[in-house]
Amino acid sequence: MSTQAPWHEQDEFWLAVEPFLFARRRMADAPTEAKQVVALAGLRPGMAVLDLGCGTGRHALELARRGLRVTGVDRTKAYLDKAAQAAEADGRPIELVQADMRSFRRPGAFDAAVNLFSSFGYFEHPDDDRRVARNVLDSLRPGGALLMEMMGKEILARTFQERSWTEEDGVILLEERRLDRAWSWVETRWILLIGDRRVEQRLSLRLYSAAELMALLSETGFRTVEAFGDLAGGPYDQSATRLVVLARA
Repeated sequence: MSTQAPWHEQDEFWLAVEPFLFARRRMADAPTEAKQVVALAGLRPGMAVLDLGCGTGRHALELARRGLRVTGVDRTKAYLDKAAQAAEADGRPIELVQADMRSFRRPGAFDAAVNLFSSFGYFEHPDDDRRVARNVLDSLRPGGALLMEMMGKEILARTFQERSWTEEDGVILLEERRLDRAWSWVETRWILLIGDRRVEQRLSLRLYSAAELMALLSETGFRTVEAFGDLAGGPYDQSATRLVVLARA
């Protein structure tokens, strides 16, 4: 039996895919996305915000620039180190915590939580997703907001490509995707060509429709749940580009 940790617990995986997860074009989008998050969730300066799955801190830093008190949580130390460097260079007091989202819980500590860029659904067992949602609910103050953003199942059905390739800063990424488990799971094979080096990684993610994600949050105990088709608050319809869900504790 293999003793290798699941892909989402392997720092090697996250370091290998960093050039694509945090490409320059995505970093450039962060100010606009943060502005949209603030507007959609009704955030105000001074509020305490949890960025769950914060990565290298691209949204955490932009939220801090808007006067929010930000706590970023991620399990990958190398990402948190980069977030800390960026926050220090910018003079922003961001709290950064290395933790698994299945265990991070800080009762009643936050006015809002954000979970952006498909940072949900990593785990083999759906009970782990419910545990994450419960942790967030417990960490919010009454009336607090949870804003989630991901690739919805309906959008993927419209745009699915079995294979594609992209290039960022001289690194080529080849992607091969396979849908599994009656459209509840996507398996992705990533091949990175970095100069003369070839790195292969595999990523697996649970897929949610709007109805499924809203039901999970409602069953967890969130008081209200709404779905949108982008961070600007557009409708979740045939033109939606992302699944965005806003829930209130």
